[in-house]
Amino acid sequence: MLEIEVAFATIEEQRVITLEVPQDTSIKEAIIKSKINNYFPKYDLLSLPIGVFGKRVFEPEQYKLQNGDRVEIYRPLNKTPNQKRLERAKNS
Repeated sequence: MLEIEVAFATIEEQRVITLEVPQDTSIKEAIIKSKINNYFPKYDLLSLPIGVFGKRVFEPEQYKLQNGDRVEIYRPLNKTPNQKRLERAKNS
């Protein structure tokens, strides 16, 4: 068995769920098993970008997890970092 984490955060709340999964478990399978979607019903978590330790994974069905992996689900940004910088520059 592998011990992994599945994480997702909004502006208001963050959840990190630790769970054990069998060898050869994919990212998609781990997200489903974690039931993290129960905490964030407004989001379709399987359709959002996903990564492991900050590195984007483009085929989560194919990626096989390793012991200690942290699966991160990335929420859509309201504004890009560039838009935020422009707004700060206008206000100063």
